[in-house]
Amino acid sequence: MQKNFVAVILFFALAISFFCFGENAIAADTKAIYITGWSAGNNSYLNYLSNFFETTQINSVVIDIKDSSGYVFYNANVDEVQKYKLYNYSIKNIDSLVKFFHDKGIYAIARIVVFEDPMLAKNRPELAIYNTEKSSAASGTALWQDNKGLSWMDPASQDVWDYNVALAKDAISHGFDEINFDYVRFPSDGDTSIMGFPVWDKKTTKAGVIKNFFAYLRSQLPNAKLSVDLFGLTTVNKDDLGVGQVLENALPYFNYVCPMAYPSHYATGFLGFENPADYPYWVVKYSMLSGELKRQILIESGADENSLAKLRPWLQDFDLGAIYTSDMVRSEILAVEESLLDGYNGFMLWNPSNYYTTEAIEK
Repeated sequence: MQKNFVAVILFFALAISFFCFGENAIAADTKAIYITGWSAGNNSYLNYLSNFFETTQINSVVIDIKDSSGYVFYNANVDEVQKYKLYNYSIKNIDSLVKFFHDKGIYAIARIVVFEDPMLAKNRPELAIYNTEKSSAASGTALWQDNKGLSWMDPASQDVWDYNVALAKDAISHGFDEINFDYVRFPSDGDTSIMGFPVWDKKTTKAGVIKNFFAYLRSQLPNAKLSVDLFGLTTVNKDDLGVGQVLENALPYFNYVCPMAYPSHYATGFLGFENPADYPYWVVKYSMLSGELKRQILIESGADENSLAKLRPWLQDFDLGAIYTSDMVRSEILAVEESLLDGYNGFMLWNPSNYYTTEAIEK
């Protein structure tokens, strides 16, 4: 009964997609994997990649240059990085690393975690979200922390915006082909009721703050290839998910918007499924169809199609909610291809271990 219900929903959604988008051939594009800065600086891992690229369809990588720890993985020529010693030297020679990928014909994307940044918060607490219960004139600023004990910067701070723009410019100067921004949002977990903001005045909505940041990125990086990671539910929901993320607000400012369409991250009951992780094809397909429909509505409302980002989702290649087999990973990729059709621009696989299911992406 559950499967029949979903099949009916997707039958009509797919019919709409063919009516709106046409039955065009699918073009090959970015097929990426995620790599931590630690892995990127490890020679044995790079040896693994050399064989991996030869035997799989993967033609792109997404490499952390600043992750949720706040550390920058190479000695970036950025004022804050130098002043506060925010680099950890995991990647000893960033130019050699980029050359390694380019010599193999691999498109190199630099990932920057933006507002979750404990290292910048430690050194610039006046720009960080603070704990209203523990902060006082007498005791000073106590940094607010999420459930993982990590601190966040105020998303409305232009100083924070400028720092991340500077990192992006530095990465581009070293030859990265694209900059990918993640954690572009307000915090979603922890005791959010005791968050204090040194810059955000709360008159502008959260969605407005994040949209302003999107616009600022494009104004400061006008010719760069830019992408942004959003929660998968931004393709489906009409609100900002309580964190300021609205798909339609991101589309005009990036080359690619990357919904994190991990089936394990959808709540029980999504599309009627008790465990959405068991149904990767249906979850990804519905999410991508919904996202593309939002994009088409913007176009029909007068937006220039060529100025809007294309959808290029993150897909699950890790065990959470279910054991992810090669068939399940392949079904996610198929769902993206069938949903986006001529708007297909590839996919990005996420596995925190950085080792991927080769059988799902063999040449």
